[in-house]
Amino acid sequence: MNQLPSSEAVSISETNTELKVATFNLFNYLEPPNAFYDFERIYSAEQWQKKQKWVADYLAEYQPDIIGFQEVFSTESLKALVTGQGYTYFAVVDQPRVIDDFIYQRPVVAIASRYPIVEVNAVKPNTELAESLGLANDFSFSRKVIRATIEVPHMGHCDCYVVHFKSKRSMLEVDEQDKKRSAEKTIIESLKAQVAGGWGSTIQRGSEATLLMIDMIERREATAHPMILMGDFNNSLADGVLSHLLTNTLRFVSAIDRDAYLAKYCLNDAWDLFQVAQTNDNHETKPASQAEKVTRTPTHYFGAGSSVLDYLLFSCEFDAGYHDSLYQVSDYHTYDRHLINPIFERDGESTDHGIVLVTLTLRS
Repeated sequence: MNQLPSSEAVSISETNTELKVATFNLFNYLEPPNAFYDFERIYSAEQWQKKQKWVADYLAEYQPDIIGFQEVFSTESLKALVTGQGYTYFAVVDQPRVIDDFIYQRPVVAIASRYPIVEVNAVKPNTELAESLGLANDFSFSRKVIRATIEVPHMGHCDCYVVHFKSKRSMLEVDEQDKKRSAEKTIIESLKAQVAGGWGSTIQRGSEATLLMIDMIERREATAHPMILMGDFNNSLADGVLSHLLTNTLRFVSAIDRDAYLAKYCLNDAWDLFQVAQTNDNHETKPASQAEKVTRTPTHYFGAGSSVLDYLLFSCEFDAGYHDSLYQVSDYHTYDRHLINPIFERDGESTDHGIVLVTLTLRS
Protein backbone atom coordinates (compact mmCIF):
# COMPACT_ATOMS: atom_id res chain seq x y z
CA MET A 1 0.00 0.00 0.00
CA ASN A 2 1.20 3.50 -0.79
CA GLN A 3 1.86 5.82 2.11
CA LEU A 4 -1.25 7.96 2.51
CA PRO A 5 -1.14 11.63 3.56
CA SER A 6 -2.70 12.47 6.90
CA SER A 7 -6.38 13.37 6.69
CA GLU A 8 -5.70 16.17 9.17
CA ALA A 9 -3.66 17.97 6.52
CA VAL A 10 -6.63 18.27 4.17
CA SER A 11 -9.61 20.52 4.63
CA ILE A 12 -12.79 19.10 3.15
CA SER A 13 -14.97 21.70 1.52
CA GLU A 14 -18.44 21.40 2.98
CA THR A 15 -19.64 23.90 0.38
CA ASN A 16 -19.15 21.39 -2.42
CA THR A 17 -22.58 19.99 -3.25
CA GLU A 18 -21.44 17.67 -6.06
CA LEU A 19 -19.42 14.48 -6.00
CA LYS A 20 -18.10 12.89 -9.21
CA VAL A 21 -17.05 9.24 -9.31
CA ALA A 22 -15.52 7.48 -12.33
CA THR A 23 -14.33 4.03 -13.36
CA PHE A 24 -11.47 4.05 -15.87
CA ASN A 25 -9.86 1.03 -17.55
CA LEU A 26 -6.46 2.38 -18.62
CA PHE A 27 -5.64 -0.49 -21.03
CA ASN A 28 -2.05 -1.62 -20.49
CA TYR A 29 -0.74 1.33 -18.51
CA LEU A 30 2.97 0.47 -18.48
CA GLU A 31 5.90 2.85 -18.61
CA PRO A 32 8.64 1.98 -21.13
CA PRO A 33 11.09 0.34 -21.50
CA ASN A 34 9.05 -2.37 -19.79
CA ALA A 35 6.90 -4.74 -21.84
CA PHE A 36 3.35 -5.95 -21.24
CA TYR A 37 2.73 -9.69 -21.67
CA ASP A 38 5.54 -10.35 -24.18
CA PHE A 39 8.91 -8.82 -24.99
CA GLU A 40 7.80 -6.97 -28.14
CA ARG A 41 4.94 -5.00 -26.57
CA ILE A 42 6.71 -1.86 -25.43
CA TYR A 43 5.53 1.73 -25.85
CA SER A 44 7.90 4.12 -27.55
CA ALA A 45 8.65 7.34 -25.67
CA GLU A 46 6.28 9.18 -28.01
CA GLN A 47 3.48 6.63 -27.53
CA TRP A 48 3.86 6.74 -23.76
CA GLN A 49 3.76 10.53 -23.71
CA LYS A 50 0.62 10.44 -25.85
CA LYS A 51 -1.05 7.92 -23.53
CA GLN A 52 -0.27 9.94 -20.42
CA LYS A 53 -1.52 13.13 -22.07
CA TRP A 54 -4.75 11.39 -23.04
CA VAL A 55 -5.39 10.30 -19.45
CA ALA A 56 -4.49 13.73 -18.05
CA ASP A 57 -6.70 15.51 -20.60
CA TYR A 58 -9.70 13.42 -19.57
CA LEU A 59 -9.14 14.15 -15.88
CA ALA A 60 -8.69 17.86 -16.55
CA GLU A 61 -11.85 18.10 -18.64
CA TYR A 62 -14.25 15.97 -16.57
CA GLN A 63 -12.81 16.48 -13.08
CA PRO A 64 -13.88 13.30 -11.26
CA ASP A 65 -13.34 13.44 -7.50
CA ILE A 66 -12.83 9.70 -7.02
CA ILE A 67 -11.52 7.36 -9.73
CA GLY A 68 -11.20 3.60 -9.79
CA PHE A 69 -8.55 2.45 -12.29
CA GLN A 70 -8.03 -0.94 -13.92
CA GLU A 71 -5.15 -2.41 -15.98
CA VAL A 72 -2.42 -0.60 -14.06
CA PHE A 73 1.12 -1.92 -14.47
CA SER A 74 3.10 1.21 -13.54
CA THR A 75 1.64 2.21 -10.19
CA GLU A 76 4.24 4.86 -9.33
CA SER A 77 3.89 6.50 -12.72
CA LEU A 78 0.11 6.65 -12.35
CA LYS A 79 0.46 8.08 -8.85
CA ALA A 80 2.70 10.85 -10.20
CA LEU A 81 0.29 11.59 -13.05
CA VAL A 82 -2.81 11.90 -10.85
CA THR A 83 -0.93 13.87 -8.20
CA GLY A 84 -0.14 16.39 -10.91
CA GLN A 85 -3.86 16.61 -11.63
CA GLY A 86 -4.74 17.43 -8.03
CA TYR A 87 -5.41 13.98 -6.59
CA THR A 88 -3.59 14.05 -3.27
CA TYR A 89 -4.68 10.54 -2.31
CA PHE A 90 -3.76 7.39 -4.21
CA ALA A 91 -3.61 3.73 -3.25
CA VAL A 92 -3.01 0.23 -4.56
CA VAL A 93 -3.06 -3.07 -2.66
CA ASP A 94 -1.02 -5.20 -5.05
CA GLN A 95 1.74 -5.09 -7.65
CA PRO A 96 1.85 -6.73 -11.09
CA ARG A 97 3.90 -9.84 -11.75
CA VAL A 98 7.27 -9.25 -13.43
CA ILE A 99 9.17 -11.95 -15.31
CA ASP A 100 12.62 -11.66 -16.87
CA ASP A 101 12.98 -8.28 -15.15
CA PHE A 102 10.96 -6.33 -17.72
CA ILE A 103 7.91 -8.32 -18.90
CA TYR A 104 4.84 -7.41 -16.86
CA GLN A 105 1.76 -9.57 -16.31
CA ARG A 106 -1.32 -9.40 -14.09
CA PRO A 107 -2.06 -5.67 -13.90
CA VAL A 108 -3.67 -4.31 -10.75
CA VAL A 109 -6.42 -1.88 -9.80
CA ALA A 110 -5.86 1.52 -8.18
CA ILE A 111 -7.86 4.36 -6.68
CA ALA A 112 -7.27 8.12 -6.68
CA SER A 113 -9.20 10.72 -4.71
CA ARG A 114 -9.30 14.44 -4.06
CA TYR A 115 -10.68 13.63 -0.62
CA PRO A 116 -8.79 11.87 2.18
CA ILE A 117 -8.38 8.11 1.99
CA VAL A 118 -8.35 7.18 5.66
CA GLU A 119 -8.04 3.40 5.34
CA VAL A 120 -7.10 0.95 2.57
CA ASN A 121 -7.37 -2.83 2.50
CA ALA A 122 -7.42 -5.68 0.02
CA VAL A 123 -10.70 -7.56 0.31
CA LYS A 124 -10.09 -11.14 1.37
CA PRO A 125 -12.63 -13.77 0.30
CA ASN A 126 -14.25 -15.91 2.97
CA THR A 127 -12.48 -19.19 2.19
CA GLU A 128 -14.79 -21.21 4.44
CA LEU A 129 -17.79 -19.94 2.49
CA ALA A 130 -15.94 -20.52 -0.78
CA GLU A 131 -15.37 -24.15 0.16
CA SER A 132 -19.03 -24.60 1.09
CA LEU A 133 -19.91 -23.35 -2.41
CA GLY A 134 -17.74 -26.04 -3.98
CA LEU A 135 -14.80 -23.75 -4.67
CA ALA A 136 -11.20 -24.36 -3.66
CA ASN A 137 -10.42 -23.52 -0.04
CA ASP A 138 -7.63 -21.24 -1.28
CA PHE A 139 -9.92 -19.33 -3.67
CA SER A 140 -8.63 -15.86 -4.53
CA PHE A 141 -9.71 -12.94 -6.69
CA SER A 142 -8.07 -12.88 -10.13
CA ARG A 143 -7.13 -9.26 -9.27
CA LYS A 144 -7.07 -8.11 -5.67
CA VAL A 145 -10.03 -5.88 -4.82
CA ILE A 146 -9.41 -2.49 -3.19
CA ARG A 147 -11.56 -1.25 -0.35
CA ALA A 148 -10.71 2.39 0.33
CA THR A 149 -12.52 4.30 3.04
CA ILE A 150 -12.80 7.92 1.90
CA GLU A 151 -13.86 11.00 3.86
CA VAL A 152 -16.66 12.27 1.61
CA PRO A 153 -18.10 15.78 2.13
CA HIS A 154 -21.40 15.87 4.06
CA MET A 155 -21.28 12.09 4.46
CA GLY A 156 -18.15 11.11 6.33
CA HIS A 157 -16.57 7.70 5.83
CA CYS A 158 -17.61 5.94 2.61
CA ASP A 159 -16.27 2.54 1.53
CA CYS A 160 -15.21 2.59 -2.12
CA TYR A 161 -14.46 -0.75 -3.81
CA VAL A 162 -12.50 -1.06 -7.06
CA VAL A 163 -12.73 -4.30 -9.04
CA HIS A 164 -11.62 -5.90 -12.26
CA PHE A 165 -13.47 -9.20 -12.39
CA LYS A 166 -12.15 -12.22 -14.30
CA SER A 167 -12.37 -11.81 -18.06
CA LYS A 168 -14.34 -14.07 -20.40
CA ARG A 169 -11.12 -15.37 -21.90
CA SER A 170 -10.92 -19.15 -21.64
CA MET A 171 -8.92 -20.55 -18.74
CA LEU A 172 -7.72 -23.36 -21.01
CA GLU A 173 -5.48 -23.01 -24.05
CA VAL A 174 -4.62 -25.36 -26.89
CA ASP A 175 -1.33 -25.30 -28.75
CA GLU A 176 -2.60 -24.75 -32.28
CA GLN A 177 0.92 -25.19 -33.67
CA ASP A 178 1.14 -28.82 -32.54
CA LYS A 179 2.00 -30.70 -35.77
CA LYS A 180 1.08 -34.06 -34.25
CA ARG A 181 -2.65 -33.27 -34.53
CA SER A 182 -4.71 -33.13 -37.68
CA ALA A 183 -6.50 -29.90 -38.57
CA GLU A 184 -9.82 -31.39 -37.47
CA LYS A 185 -8.41 -32.64 -34.17
CA THR A 186 -7.00 -29.17 -33.47
CA ILE A 187 -10.46 -27.68 -34.07
CA ILE A 188 -12.04 -30.27 -31.76
CA GLU A 189 -9.56 -29.64 -28.97
CA SER A 190 -9.90 -25.87 -29.36
CA LEU A 191 -13.69 -26.15 -29.17
CA LYS A 192 -13.50 -28.26 -26.02
CA ALA A 193 -11.06 -25.81 -24.44
CA GLN A 194 -13.27 -22.84 -25.29
CA VAL A 195 -16.43 -24.47 -23.90
CA ALA A 196 -14.83 -25.73 -20.68
CA GLY A 197 -12.37 -22.88 -20.21
CA GLY A 198 -15.00 -20.24 -20.89
CA TRP A 199 -17.26 -21.79 -18.28
CA GLY A 200 -14.36 -21.89 -15.84
CA SER A 201 -13.87 -18.15 -16.30
CA THR A 202 -17.59 -17.60 -15.78
CA ILE A 203 -17.50 -19.56 -12.52
CA GLN A 204 -14.51 -17.51 -11.34
CA ARG A 205 -16.13 -14.19 -12.28
CA GLY A 206 -19.46 -15.01 -10.66
CA SER A 207 -17.76 -16.36 -7.55
CA GLU A 208 -15.64 -13.21 -7.23
CA ALA A 209 -18.80 -11.09 -7.31
CA THR A 210 -20.54 -13.34 -4.77
CA LEU A 211 -17.73 -13.42 -2.24
CA LEU A 212 -17.14 -9.68 -2.62
CA MET A 213 -20.82 -8.95 -2.03
CA ILE A 214 -20.80 -11.08 1.12
CA ASP A 215 -17.78 -9.16 2.40
CA MET A 216 -19.48 -5.85 1.61
CA ILE A 217 -22.62 -6.86 3.50
CA GLU A 218 -20.58 -7.90 6.54
CA ARG A 219 -18.55 -4.68 6.40
CA ARG A 220 -21.75 -2.65 6.12
CA GLU A 221 -23.21 -4.41 9.15
CA ALA A 222 -20.06 -3.70 11.17
CA THR A 223 -19.50 -0.05 10.18
CA ALA A 224 -22.71 1.31 8.59
CA HIS A 225 -20.50 3.05 5.99
CA PRO A 226 -22.13 3.96 2.66
CA MET A 227 -20.82 1.82 -0.23
CA ILE A 228 -19.67 2.45 -3.79
CA LEU A 229 -18.59 -0.41 -6.06
CA MET A 230 -16.85 0.56 -9.30
CA GLY A 231 -14.89 -1.19 -12.00
CA ASP A 232 -14.63 -3.33 -15.09
CA PHE A 233 -17.03 -6.23 -14.46
CA ASN A 234 -16.14 -8.01 -17.74
CA ASN A 235 -19.80 -8.98 -17.92
CA SER A 236 -23.21 -7.43 -18.32
CA LEU A 237 -25.16 -7.16 -15.09
CA ALA A 238 -28.23 -8.33 -16.97
CA ASP A 239 -27.28 -11.87 -18.02
CA GLY A 240 -27.40 -13.63 -14.65
CA VAL A 241 -23.73 -14.24 -13.88
CA LEU A 242 -23.43 -11.02 -11.87
CA SER A 243 -27.09 -10.10 -11.38
CA HIS A 244 -26.94 -11.11 -7.71
CA LEU A 245 -24.95 -7.92 -7.08
CA LEU A 246 -28.30 -6.15 -7.43
CA THR A 247 -30.33 -8.49 -5.21
CA ASN A 248 -32.98 -6.37 -3.49
CA THR A 249 -35.73 -8.82 -2.56
CA LEU A 250 -36.02 -11.80 -0.24
CA ARG A 251 -38.68 -14.49 -0.33
CA PHE A 252 -41.26 -14.33 2.44
CA VAL A 253 -39.96 -11.00 3.78
CA SER A 254 -42.63 -8.39 4.43
CA ALA A 255 -42.50 -5.01 2.72
CA ILE A 256 -42.12 -3.39 6.13
CA ASP A 257 -39.02 -5.41 7.01
CA ARG A 258 -37.64 -4.97 3.51
CA ASP A 259 -37.88 -1.19 3.69
CA ALA A 260 -36.61 -1.07 7.27
CA TYR A 261 -33.62 -3.40 6.99
CA LEU A 262 -32.93 -4.86 3.55
CA ALA A 263 -32.46 -1.68 1.52
CA LYS A 264 -29.37 -0.55 3.40
CA TYR A 265 -27.49 -3.75 2.48
CA CYS A 266 -28.33 -3.65 -1.25
CA LEU A 267 -26.58 -2.02 -4.19
CA ASN A 268 -28.16 -0.03 -7.01
CA ASP A 269 -26.91 0.42 -10.55
CA ALA A 270 -26.07 4.10 -11.07
CA TRP A 271 -27.81 4.00 -14.45
CA ASP A 272 -31.07 2.89 -12.84
CA LEU A 273 -30.79 5.62 -10.22
CA PHE A 274 -30.15 8.16 -12.97
CA GLN A 275 -33.15 6.96 -14.98
CA VAL A 276 -35.43 7.34 -11.97
CA ALA A 277 -34.13 10.84 -11.32
CA GLN A 278 -34.59 11.77 -14.98
CA THR A 279 -38.11 10.37 -15.02
CA ASN A 280 -39.03 12.40 -11.95
CA ASP A 281 -37.57 15.56 -13.49
CA ASN A 282 -39.36 14.94 -16.80
CA HIS A 283 -42.70 14.39 -15.10
CA GLU A 284 -42.33 17.74 -13.38
CA THR A 285 -41.71 19.58 -16.65
CA LYS A 286 -43.64 17.60 -19.29
CA PRO A 287 -46.35 14.93 -19.60
CA ALA A 288 -45.26 11.28 -19.24
CA SER A 289 -46.10 10.67 -22.91
CA GLN A 290 -43.44 13.19 -23.90
CA ALA A 291 -40.72 11.90 -21.58
CA GLU A 292 -37.59 10.99 -23.52
CA LYS A 293 -36.31 7.42 -23.43
CA VAL A 294 -32.53 7.46 -23.09
CA THR A 295 -30.48 4.47 -24.22
CA ARG A 296 -27.51 3.33 -22.18
CA THR A 297 -24.22 3.82 -24.02
CA PRO A 298 -21.99 0.71 -24.37
CA THR A 299 -18.57 0.82 -22.75
CA HIS A 300 -16.94 -1.84 -24.92
CA TYR A 301 -17.06 -2.90 -28.58
CA PHE A 302 -15.96 -6.24 -29.97
CA GLY A 303 -16.43 -7.03 -33.63
CA ALA A 304 -19.95 -6.00 -34.60
CA GLY A 305 -21.20 -6.23 -31.02
CA SER A 306 -21.19 -3.90 -28.05
CA SER A 307 -21.88 -4.22 -24.33
CA VAL A 308 -21.77 -2.44 -21.00
CA LEU A 309 -18.91 -3.90 -18.95
CA ASP A 310 -18.02 -0.95 -16.72
CA TYR A 311 -20.27 -0.09 -13.79
CA LEU A 312 -20.75 1.98 -10.67
CA LEU A 313 -23.08 0.62 -7.99
CA PHE A 314 -24.23 2.62 -4.97
CA SER A 315 -25.82 1.94 -1.61
CA CYS A 316 -29.10 3.55 -0.56
CA GLU A 317 -27.47 6.78 0.66
CA PHE A 318 -27.20 7.73 -3.03
CA ASP A 319 -30.75 6.67 -3.98
CA ALA A 320 -33.20 9.57 -4.15
CA GLY A 321 -36.02 7.09 -3.55
CA TYR A 322 -34.63 6.14 -0.14
CA HIS A 323 -35.96 8.21 2.75
CA ASP A 324 -32.55 8.82 4.36
CA SER A 325 -30.47 9.38 1.22
CA LEU A 326 -27.91 12.20 1.18
CA TYR A 327 -27.04 12.32 -2.53
CA GLN A 328 -28.83 11.56 -5.77
CA VAL A 329 -27.50 10.66 -9.23
CA SER A 330 -27.86 13.83 -11.28
CA ASP A 331 -25.79 12.83 -14.31
CA TYR A 332 -24.43 9.67 -15.93
CA HIS A 333 -21.85 10.05 -18.70
CA THR A 334 -19.99 7.49 -20.78
CA TYR A 335 -16.97 8.96 -22.56
CA ASP A 336 -16.60 7.01 -25.81
CA ARG A 337 -15.38 9.45 -28.46
CA HIS A 338 -12.16 7.47 -28.80
CA LEU A 339 -14.19 4.32 -29.56
CA ILE A 340 -16.79 5.59 -32.02
CA ASN A 341 -14.99 8.52 -33.65
CA PRO A 342 -11.27 8.11 -33.01
CA ILE A 343 -8.65 10.51 -34.29
CA PHE A 344 -5.24 8.86 -34.33
CA GLU A 345 -3.26 11.92 -33.27
CA ARG A 346 -5.50 12.35 -30.25
CA ASP A 347 -6.70 8.82 -29.42
CA GLY A 348 -3.97 6.54 -30.76
CA GLU A 349 -2.89 5.43 -27.27
CA SER A 350 -6.16 5.73 -25.38
CA THR A 351 -8.13 2.73 -24.09
CA ASP A 352 -10.47 0.04 -25.42
CA HIS A 353 -13.16 0.89 -22.83
CA GLY A 354 -15.51 3.79 -22.34
CA ILE A 355 -15.04 5.79 -19.15
CA VAL A 356 -18.12 5.98 -16.93
CA LEU A 357 -18.57 9.12 -14.83
CA VAL A 358 -21.43 9.54 -12.35
CA THR A 359 -22.28 12.93 -10.87
CA LEU A 360 -23.93 12.92 -7.45
CA THR A 361 -25.70 16.00 -6.13
CA LEU A 362 -26.38 16.71 -2.48
CA ARG A 363 -30.09 16.52 -1.76
CA SER A 364 -31.65 19.68 -0.42
